Amino acid sequence: MTVTGSLRSRLLALIVLVLAAVLLPLGVLSIKHTLEEVDELSDGRLAQAARTLEVLVGRIGVDELRRQRGTRLLVPSVSNHPPEMTVQGRTFESEVGFQVFDRDGTLLLATENLANVPNTHAPDGAFENIRKGKYKWRVFTLIQEDDGVTIRAGERYDSRNEITRALWIEHSLPMLLGLPLMAFLVGWAIRRGLRPLDGLARVLSRRKPGSREPVRLDDAPTELQPVLAALNDQIDRLEEALERERRFSADVAHELRTPLASTMINLEDAMASAQPDEAQAALKAARECLVSLARRTEQLLALARLEAGVAAGPRSPVDLGALALDVVDELSPLIGTGGVELGIDLSDGLVVDGYGVALASLLRNLLENAFRHVPDGGHVELSIHREEGQALIEVVDDGPGIPPERREAMFTRFQRGLDTQASGYGLGLSIVQRAVELHGASIRLLDGNGGSGLRVVVSLPLA
Repeated sequence: MTVTGSLRSRLLALIVLVLAAVLLPLGVLSIKHTLEEVDELSDGRLAQAARTLEVLVGRIGVDELRRQRGTRLLVPSVSNHPPEMTVQGRTFESEVGFQVFDRDGTLLLATENLANVPNTHAPDGAFENIRKGKYKWRVFTLIQEDDGVTIRAGERYDSRNEITRALWIEHSLPMLLGLPLMAFLVGWAIRRGLRPLDGLARVLSRRKPGSREPVRLDDAPTELQPVLAALNDQIDRLEEALERERRFSADVAHELRTPLASTMINLEDAMASAQPDEAQAALKAARECLVSLARRTEQLLALARLEAGVAAGPRSPVDLGALALDVVDELSPLIGTGGVELGIDLSDGLVVDGYGVALASLLRNLLENAFRHVPDGGHVELSIHREEGQALIEVVDDGPGIPPERREAMFTRFQRGLDTQASGYGLGLSIVQRAVELHGASIRLLDGNGGSGLRVVVSLPLA
């Protein structure tokens, strides 16, 4: 079941219901326990009155009681006594009474209110309830075995009922009046306690779109701090996801430029060639470039998935030598048309645990950057070898190089070297940097051979 509505209203209703569910049964149990105690106290008082009357009868004597009854033919009663005592405007004598019977069951002495109630022959020390007219009585029986006298002390239930009513009012009225007051105070406390949520809503409503500043709330309570931390973490993840999308769009444009350019060159050669064999060869090369384009697109998507942390599987062994040959073969159209000589020095058996897609992107971008910044007739050297338990990938060119003070900034996206005639160092090194981070490797930008050009060294842990 879905519960809607204000959180304050839900909290108030739940708290009031819990309080009522706890206090009402406790109040009822308390009243019942108090009434039981009152009944026990009243019964004890009734028994004590019977014991007091027993002492008085003992002093007067049973024979004297019989003689007075025989001569006067009257039953002594409180009606023959002075007027009833009044306390705070009420009389209480008519609510209590007593009877005295001899061994034969003859009534010797009684109050007027119990004079016509017959002996029920209850056992000694027994309590019983009897009805006389419209009143109900609680009667205690005391039997003197030696004198054969039965004493019965009674109390009307009126007094007990008044006590019961008073107890119900005393216990119920504060609860009935207190629950609404408590609900009001609890509602006020909830509103005050939830003020930080109102503050958080105001902070979020004033937040500018696209802001990466963490959400801060002054004097945030302990319970709200995990919410703020999770919210800031969610904002960071969303911003990172958007940044990955922007990077991916830029990477697509950067990575697909080479195969598209190679395809265009081969198609133009095929259109310009008058020889069928040459045109066929150019078309075949263009087809290979399109295949490379499709492969590059798949690799970009795979690299994007790796960056997002959703790689399909764990790392796998990658042979760096074989991977380098594949990359060089893929870049052969660019190498063949640039007038740049490529030297390759590969050691066999260099295997690392990693992602082949990311490492291929690393090699491809290093070589493409080198080719684009080396003038015609220049030289690029690719070397992969082992050194102190590491696999070193080195790409050395004799181009213009990068000044030492600008090398750190070259890993930032869209940063280019001083040689603006060539397109490069805008995204290539940032892609290389991400591939390096994926593998926990390191990268250094150094001077080339003879102090000119650029030497890029990537250190990868061997498998």
